Amino acid sequence: MTVDAAGTTVADVVAALAGWYPPEWAADWDRVGLVVGEPSAPVTRALLAVDCVPETVDEAVEAGADIMIVHHPLLLRGVSSVAATTYKGTIVHRLIRSGIALLVAHTNADVANPGVCDALAQRLKLTDLRPLIPDGPPGVGTGRVGELPRPMTLAELVEFAALRLPATPGGVRAAGDPEQPVRTLAVCGGAGDPFLAAAAASAADAYLTSDLRHHVASEHLAAGGPALLDAAHWATERPWLDLLAGQLADALPIATVVSDLPTDPWTLHVPAAIYKPTTAKEPRP
Repeated sequence: MTVDAAGTTVADVVAALAGWYPPEWAADWDRVGLVVGEPSAPVTRALLAVDCVPETVDEAVEAGADIMIVHHPLLLRGVSSVAATTYKGTIVHRLIRSGIALLVAHTNADVANPGVCDALAQRLKLTDLRPLIPDGPPGVGTGRVGELPRPMTLAELVEFAALRLPATPGGVRAAGDPEQPVRTLAVCGGAGDPFLAAAAASAADAYLTSDLRHHVASEHLAAGGPALLDAAHWATERPWLDLLAGQLADALPIATVVSDLPTDPWTLHVPAAIYKPTTAKEPRP
């Protein structure tokens, strides 16, 4: 797409993203596309973020952005009011007053190739990628499965992932035998425990995602599923912003600013001081 710099509009940005991340690829429950903004409004600068929250809106205002492009929908569930007396209404009003449009690419960007999961896989240096759950054109689908640059133990892999992913207070945790060898890794950006069965069927040695639940993870491991790595939700999706910035730079004559502000709710993590990994049962006092 070639657009004259003086004539780039919100509609041009919407069209570009629709080409890379078709809205029809979004899940039925999802809400993607233009949320706030006039299609004819001019765009010279975009702020890219995982979440539209007051702090990232502050970044957009300070950067002089005309549009925010985010991953998570601001208005995912039905609302009856966007009055400035509500949390989301306050955000909507500030965007409008500041002349900033809001555009969302969520599950349609998750399954796209390249998309959220490809960006995550690239951060971990995976090769020979294939969808964890294929859906549609070749390479399109949920999650990715690929080969690590070299075989690692699970203990080595969790350290490697923590170094390669954006830093968060929670870091990366793992479940499984620390000495287990891992060569093939499945990944899914965001909350990926609905796809544990697919990870088990993929012949991957380990599966990295976020928001894994206690009982679901325990039962998965008890059934012989691959080892698990649980990273912060924001950290697994933040790499996509760099991919999107590159796509926009190639397609439209606008500047981009990528937000590095972690928007995970967790702000502190203190490991238990007396924790000692062991399989032996300690006698009860």
